[in-house]
Amino acid sequence: MKWLKKKIQPYIDELAKVEWPSWDELQVNTVTVLVASLLLAIVVAIMDFVFQQVMTFLYQLFIT
Repeated sequence: MKWLKKKIQPYIDELAKVEWPSWDELQVNTVTVLVASLLLAIVVAIMDFVFQQVMTFLYQLFIT
């Protein structure tokens, strides 16, 4: 069991050095990521819709 503790101890030591964010920082960063993700999803959805409309127009133009 000592060999396991010897292997894990460096990780525990490094985690003790980490400066974890405060609760307020965590909330602000979480909201920022959620808003950025939502905006990116909206942009991709708009691009997808426009591409679909353009392709539909081109198919109808050349097929009929």
